[in-house]
Amino acid sequence: MNSKKMRSSASQLAFLLSALCLAGGAAAQSSKAPARVENGVLVGGNGMTLYTFDKDAEGKSMCNGKCAENWPPLYADDTTPSGDFSVITRDDGKKQVAYKGKPLYYWVKDQKPGDRTGDGVNNVWRVAK
Repeated sequence: MNSKKMRSSASQLAFLLSALCLAGGAAAQSSKAPARVENGVLVGGNGMTLYTFDKDAEGKSMCNGKCAENWPPLYADDTTPSGDFSVITRDDGKKQVAYKGKPLYYWVKDQKPGDRTGDGVNNVWRVAK
């Protein structure tokens, strides 16, 4: 292989490696989001549907005790949420993810990703959108 072809191949390889690193970095950043939109609704990292509770005040969860057993909060991890996501402090001191100020929850009766059986329960639980 002549030196011109080798430089061209090396340049192409460097470009491809740079592109892969950038793509990997973007994927890593997006995977740190506390939730994502799938089929028009918010889901947690496990793909399960997330819900909001009409009785919550902005930035304050009113779902504690037995309620939180049936509607497990989406707890915050060590990442810093951005955009419409924020972190609130629950009555028990734990950190919970909120979307547009509304705390997010799972529903224990949802069995698999895509289930939305909690939407409309007691006319106060809504699929998060």
